[in-house]
Amino acid sequence: MAPDPPAPRTLTPLAAALRHGVFYALIYIGAGVTVPYAPVWFRSVGLSAPQIGVILAAPMIGRALAGPLTAIWADGFRLRRTALAWISLITAAAYVLLLLVHGFWPWALLWFAAATGISALAPLADVQTLIESRRLGFQYTLSRGMGSAAYILANVAGGAVMAGAAPVAAILWSAAAAGACAVGALALLPPTPVREVGREVGREAGREAAGAPVSPSPSAGRWRGTLALLRRRPLMTCLVSLSLIQGSHAFYYGFSALAWTAHGVPTRMVGLLWGGGVVAEVVFFWWGEGLRRRLGPSRLVLIGAAGASVRWAALALSPPLWLLVPLQLLHALTFSATYLGGLELVERLSPPQEASAAQTLSASLSFGLAMGLATIASGWLYARFGSLGYGAMALMGLAGAAVALALPRGGSAPGHAEH
Repeated sequence: MAPDPPAPRTLTPLAAALRHGVFYALIYIGAGVTVPYAPVWFRSVGLSAPQIGVILAAPMIGRALAGPLTAIWADGFRLRRTALAWISLITAAAYVLLLLVHGFWPWALLWFAAATGISALAPLADVQTLIESRRLGFQYTLSRGMGSAAYILANVAGGAVMAGAAPVAAILWSAAAAGACAVGALALLPPTPVREVGREVGREAGREAAGAPVSPSPSAGRWRGTLALLRRRPLMTCLVSLSLIQGSHAFYYGFSALAWTAHGVPTRMVGLLWGGGVVAEVVFFWWGEGLRRRLGPSRLVLIGAAGASVRWAALALSPPLWLLVPLQLLHALTFSATYLGGLELVERLSPPQEASAAQTLSASLSFGLAMGLATIASGWLYARFGSLGYGAMALMGLAGAAVALALPRGGSAPGHAEH
């Protein structure tokens, strides 16, 4: 008789956290170059500023539909890491194909595919990391913070590379990072199942015994489950609040550099100010766990909304350089507190079997539809009012706070264990 195969080695909590963190780093080391420098490549191949704006905004707006569709497709695999590997590979291919075609529409379509793929990785990775962090007892924020740290490094290293290389280097860097994500998904992430097979079989057997129709196909069931999320009023209230708060960053992401340099801030300081904001984000991710546990997710979202209102109202007044530094540190609240609070709220307010769809829907609305529409509006605001356009973002933050007041302070979705 052949000997029993050895039991799989269980990773220590720290080792598991580091593995997930390295995967986040692979995601964001590509995004840290793609976000600031892809427009430089588009300009180098002859596109005008309005054309570049359309290409960049289209995937943001399209995420409202593409994100949930991607989540439904991802939930069709047996293991969560399989979808992450495929999405990474498709994204890498889209980046490479950008260099092999010519013309606005081919570039627009391929950029849409690449940007949609890279934006789907983080929310799907969040679902798996949250599951594994509860199972093994490590902090999600440690892993996610490694991704933000990698983003900073990519900003700095990418700037150094771009200073001495052709703009095409940004696309090649992004393609290589996406390819590394595909390998990392299989080599670093554990074989977390998408669903518990025994529970799914038992549920269908129960439906059949009760005389209820059995789901005709897994894909139809996933569609119904995703559409059912839209009827969950507490969840949709949460998503509206998160979309308003995160979408209020649009003016900052799109026009802060132009606004600051127009008011005399040296160009070299712009990168440092941006980096300072992301450092504050990382610090909150790594050391804000105690605050999250004491305050709870709903209060974290409210704090993020308050921080956004203060930050954008102050920036609308074109403050001096010395005041920009502490205002940039508020990124720890406007982004990080909102992100962490929202992540936990979305998980609590959605059923476990729809975790991927719920988190992807949240990201699609916050960083897709809301951010895309606010980016288009920000271009109009900056052209007419300059830095005063931040005032509209402050109003978005206040609106997000008003909606957040209606968020539940406790409880979870039916069938979802509190944690």
